Amino acid sequence: MKTILRVFSYLKRYPKLAFLQLLCAVVGTLLAIVFPNVARIILDEVAPSKDGGALLGWVCVALGAYFGRDFLNSMRIMLNNTFEQKVIFDIRSDLYAKLQRLPLNWFDNRPTGDIMTRVAEDVTAMERVLIDGIEQGGVALLQILAVGIVMFVLNPVLAAIALLPIPVLLIGALIYTSTRDRYRAVRRATSEMNALLHDNVAGIRQIKAYTMEHEEHERFNAASDKVRQATLRTMFAWAIYNPSMSFVGGVGFILVMGFGGKFVIDNQMTSGEITAFLLYLTLFYEPVGKLHQLNQMLQSGRAAGERVFEILDAEDEPGLEDGKQLPLPVRGHVRYCDVGFTYGEGAATLSGVEFEARPGQTIALVGPTGAGKSTVINLLTRFYEYDTGHIFIDDHEINQLDKASLRGVIGYVTQESFLFNGTVRENLLIAKRDASEEELWQVLEVANADSFVSKLHDGLDTRVGERGVKLSVGEKQRVSIARALLRNPPILLLDEATASVDTETERVIQEALERLMENRTSFVIAHRLSTVRGADCIYTLRDGQVIESGTHEQLLARDGLYAELCRTSFLDEKTPG
Repeated sequence: MKTILRVFSYLKRYPKLAFLQLLCAVVGTLLAIVFPNVARIILDEVAPSKDGGALLGWVCVALGAYFGRDFLNSMRIMLNNTFEQKVIFDIRSDLYAKLQRLPLNWFDNRPTGDIMTRVAEDVTAMERVLIDGIEQGGVALLQILAVGIVMFVLNPVLAAIALLPIPVLLIGALIYTSTRDRYRAVRRATSEMNALLHDNVAGIRQIKAYTMEHEEHERFNAASDKVRQATLRTMFAWAIYNPSMSFVGGVGFILVMGFGGKFVIDNQMTSGEITAFLLYLTLFYEPVGKLHQLNQMLQSGRAAGERVFEILDAEDEPGLEDGKQLPLPVRGHVRYCDVGFTYGEGAATLSGVEFEARPGQTIALVGPTGAGKSTVINLLTRFYEYDTGHIFIDDHEINQLDKASLRGVIGYVTQESFLFNGTVRENLLIAKRDASEEELWQVLEVANADSFVSKLHDGLDTRVGERGVKLSVGEKQRVSIARALLRNPPILLLDEATASVDTETERVIQEALERLMENRTSFVIAHRLSTVRGADCIYTLRDGQVIESGTHEQLLARDGLYAELCRTSFLDEKTPG
């Protein structure tokens, strides 16, 4: 019930559409009950009088009633579709806006396919079922009420007999409502299948490279079979419920027909009256049957709605709207003071981290895999919130700042450069929406990307494909560097920016990075000596703690972890000359 009431909050945004639908439903229902009475008049009054003119008149009345009913029904359907699509748009828009406000750790615990299922499928399933259910259910109840009143006026005894199956039908509906868990299982299984499908499509190159087609097909079939079995369980329940309720309704119709026939034999009713009553009874039981079908739809819609509202009820990322603006211009003075952080409930990822980056300095973070290097810079962007200690930019603690203000002064280039499925131009304009053509080519030139972009078929307007698949790794990285340049941030974060490229490409990218880092406070994470040896200060991390710091030469002289890393990893690499 809570889910249904929350959907009503969207319906009330469009009162005019709701009123027009209701008006069409009321008038259409009143027109629907005209025909049985016309049939009674024709059989009991017109036929015995053999008045052809009267017969034609009443036939025209019946025809007009049918036309009016169906015309209003057509209008009601069009209004309902308009209403439905507006509400779908509103819910999906709210859901997407909510996703933008959720913290990264929320996404860390949910497969992308599951999120996509909730936005694409569950919204439609919830809205369509609930809106159609409310609209059609309202029309059905209105028809039951109107026809029931007419039946009691026409013959109270037969009307009472017609109501005998209703308690059984209500009990059956309550029992069927208890099957809602089956519909939840269907939605969960569908999400799991879509999550697997998303992973397989995203990883299709790895699947082909490792000849995993057969194994992945079996995994997909197993997930698809869960959907099949969950769906069959709901359908089997419906296969018992629907015919059973239809039989109970049929029993009611037969009882009325039997008692009505006896009334006609005893001259307590005319043939026209019993004919009219049976036609009314058909109109009475028709919406009752429809309510059973709507009950099935309602259970599916509620299960989908619970999944949608689970996202809408999730807690927003802190600091999106309640922080202060970072004063401009930003000098880029960054300090970490006794910072601690833990992912979930495990061991601490960072503990007592302290270091300082003065304006314009380049700080390198090195250490073995899992030491906490990426976590350090993820805290600076507030992708995650540190648990203890303080982080300052220009003496302003970052957890007191508006996140848009904070992130607006930070440029971020990652190891896996993400490009959206658009053009080179569109991917660059993310950093500066109003950038001119000249500015775009300038940053591409500084990033050593202008030569290959100019050779693309459509230049800046060349589509790069999903995740930039049409470009090489090095080309994607240089477009990412150009994008960071276009933002012109005072603080720059480079996370393994040259880890996935060959030596020659590294040289080109390294040149671009050096230009990018000029006059900026830069944090560099790298496993390559060529990337870090020129840093103003190198901090070595192990197990989430800073264990040594200094310049390249100072750290080599200390013969600690940094020197060991150089011997085992860095010194074998050729540095660009």
